[in-house]
Amino acid sequence: MNLSGKVALVTGAGRGIGKGCALQLARHGADLIINDRPGSPDLAATVAEIESLGRTCRAVPSDVFARSGCEALVNSALERAGRIDILVSNPAYSRREAFLNYDPDEFERTIRGTLVSGFHISQLVARHMVARGGRGKIVFISSVQGEMPISLCAPYGAAKAGLNHLTKTIAVELAPYRINVNAVAPGWIDTPGEHVAFSDETIVSAGQTLPWGRLGSPEDIGNAVAFLASDNADYITGTVLQVDGCFRFKDCGPEQIISPPDLKP
Repeated sequence: MNLSGKVALVTGAGRGIGKGCALQLARHGADLIINDRPGSPDLAATVAEIESLGRTCRAVPSDVFARSGCEALVNSALERAGRIDILVSNPAYSRREAFLNYDPDEFERTIRGTLVSGFHISQLVARHMVARGGRGKIVFISSVQGEMPISLCAPYGAAKAGLNHLTKTIAVELAPYRINVNAVAPGWIDTPGEHVAFSDETIVSAGQTLPWGRLGSPEDIGNAVAFLASDNADYITGTVLQVDGCFRFKDCGPEQIISPPDLKP
């Protein structure tokens, strides 16, 4: 998966999944433009890690939840690097709360931050790719929650389901320009945010109950993104790639199935 000579723009790359994607792209030879929110305490450290791999990395803080922030980010990326070959769109916002109690403003913020922001950044980058003659890779970070109705996450799941459909529609429209558009749907990933929501002990013990015996890592997601961004995935577009260690089917194993009683003649 040789990405030498490619420039990748990764949003939300200060830590967690975005950082994992940026690092894996760099390890495969890409130069990086990485983004996080203004005032992010993590962005500089991620730049240093990528540069230690021998790759060029520029940081552009910007609020990609807003159209104006996406415009500023893309314009700055093009000014600094001259081109964008790969986009990894990784913005998201989520607050766990029961549907009956969910604040309407928080619901709309989740949709804007998780779905609408993906539309803004991908449209702007796609316009650049088309204007320069076509070809490029767009990868959205989705979630298994786009398929799974998980309690306390109604707007986040709805936003990710919308993102999956957006991925497929954009892929159809951009196919004539040979721009591959795909999404990666992580399962339960061991990120800093999960350690805020759950204790370290809970994360370790819960991981042992999953089919793969552990939570996923940002590197696992980065490996999938690097593949989709490479020439090896030239004939893959409009796909939502599940990278979840069988998380979706964790309750389908033989130990979860209740056997019927023996039937006697």
